Amino acid sequence: MALETTRNSTVTETGRPEDRRSAPEETRSAFAPPSGVPLASPYSEDEHPTSEFALPEGLRAVPAPPAEDEHPTSEFALPEGVRKTAAFEPGSAFTPPDGIPVINNLVRPGAPWQDRMRTMVRMPLGERPVPERPRRTDEGDADTGPSAPRVLDLTLRIAELLLAGGEGAEDVEAAMFGVAHAYGLDRCEPTVTFTLLTITYQPSLVDDPVSLSRTVRRRGTDYNRLSGVYRLVADITDGDVTLEEAYRRLAEIRRNRHPYSKGALTVASGLLAGAASTLVGGGWVVFLLAALGAMLGDRLAWFFSQRGLPEFYQFVAAAMPPAVLGVLVQLFAADLGLVIRASAVVTGGLFPLIPGRALVAAVQDGLTGFYITASARLLEVVYLVVGIVCGVLLVLYIGSEMGAEFDPEGLDIRSRPLLQLLAAMLLALAFCVLLQQERSTVLLATLNGGVAWLVYGAMADTGGVDPVAATAAAAGLVGLFGQLMSRYRFVSALPYITASIGPLLPGSAIYFGLIGIAQGDLDHGLQNLSKAAALALAIAIGVNLGNELARLFIKVPGQETPLPGRRAAKRTRGF
Repeated sequence: MALETTRNSTVTETGRPEDRRSAPEETRSAFAPPSGVPLASPYSEDEHPTSEFALPEGLRAVPAPPAEDEHPTSEFALPEGVRKTAAFEPGSAFTPPDGIPVINNLVRPGAPWQDRMRTMVRMPLGERPVPERPRRTDEGDADTGPSAPRVLDLTLRIAELLLAGGEGAEDVEAAMFGVAHAYGLDRCEPTVTFTLLTITYQPSLVDDPVSLSRTVRRRGTDYNRLSGVYRLVADITDGDVTLEEAYRRLAEIRRNRHPYSKGALTVASGLLAGAASTLVGGGWVVFLLAALGAMLGDRLAWFFSQRGLPEFYQFVAAAMPPAVLGVLVQLFAADLGLVIRASAVVTGGLFPLIPGRALVAAVQDGLTGFYITASARLLEVVYLVVGIVCGVLLVLYIGSEMGAEFDPEGLDIRSRPLLQLLAAMLLALAFCVLLQQERSTVLLATLNGGVAWLVYGAMADTGGVDPVAATAAAAGLVGLFGQLMSRYRFVSALPYITASIGPLLPGSAIYFGLIGIAQGDLDHGLQNLSKAAALALAIAIGVNLGNELARLFIKVPGQETPLPGRRAAKRTRGF
């Protein structure tokens, strides 16, 4: 037994002779591992045929997924066997599975640039389509496109003309983005407020952003210049204008003289006031007196404007002459044996001063989400209306102290429908001249004003509909027509809208409110002023609603379906 144990131990320690002969040379070297330690693998790491994660024999190997760039689908892919609907077909407005949005027809020149840019500017930065034009990275390299600072400067100059001309903040922002995007700047964020324009461009995620700003200090009403800027932006976004040519055309637009002289504007103010007095029941004598008062007020406002007086005091001065003529008529017309409606004289004289353009722009900015700009515009409207109230109230109070008694209901607006329709068209024509519109837009805007008054008269005077609802319906039709002309002519909608809402302005309600306050009847006065505010808001909301309906349902030339609207906020419960 002892002999067998010794023999086994010897065999275990030394191993069999066959094993010793077949072992590689590494096991007999000086680095051989001690007894009991397993030998290292003779294969190198690169030559190792398998690993501890190798698939056991008998199991079917699952093919590895392709690389991320080669992935044919995603978790949002349409399952097999499910029929594709129009929402998932190419060219739809839905986001495809790869995460890159399909813009439908927005990148096609046949669509209006306002719709294309409104949609793209509301997209997240990473989802916007890449500009087609390259951007120049070196000032000396002229073959790859214009430099970023010059493009941003041109963008701000164009936006300044649009905002100063009364354009809404949304269209100004869309124009800024469209110009920058057309010249190859794909990471731009424009910002529009009431007096400040800012645009920021970031070349890449690791480069410092470039920001430029411009302050709008002077405002004017020149729709001829506004139309020229719109045509320039349309050509730039279509890719047909170089940067140098765009600067040249912009300089020509700035240098162009106004279509109508100051004398023509004064005569237009008189015609507007006379037509407005005819709308509220005045005759030829009232027409002439209202026109005279408006022209005197216009000249007085120009006098104070040239001497740097703020606009508030200009409105105070411009509102006094029509009120003075109304007081004189009330004091001396009866002694002379004349039957003249003094209320119609004052009401007509107030029409050229009512800031309808600023009110429509303010409500439009508020409805489209530009609340800061809308608040500033509404505050401007309030100041201008208060200036009119102060000028008229001062004169009416002095007249009442002198014995002039005004009839708060002394107007007749239902007796002469045909004559009043012609007066409404004359009023719209005079507004076109005051707004310095292109002559090609005057006829259509005049007809639009006549249609607006016809709809209002048919609903309110004949049909007995509430005046606020009738005003909103007529203003909605005006906005719809203006947006249609804007789309088919690729110009701004303002020349077709602002002048056409002139016959709907609440001049008589403002006058009745002032009469009530001047005579001490505050309840009646405040009631009429509230009615005037409701009518003004109805005009602004109706115009904006007509614009939105045209954008949603009206097709443009070269397009099969209406364009998708801008991305709106998903807040539906007030929080």
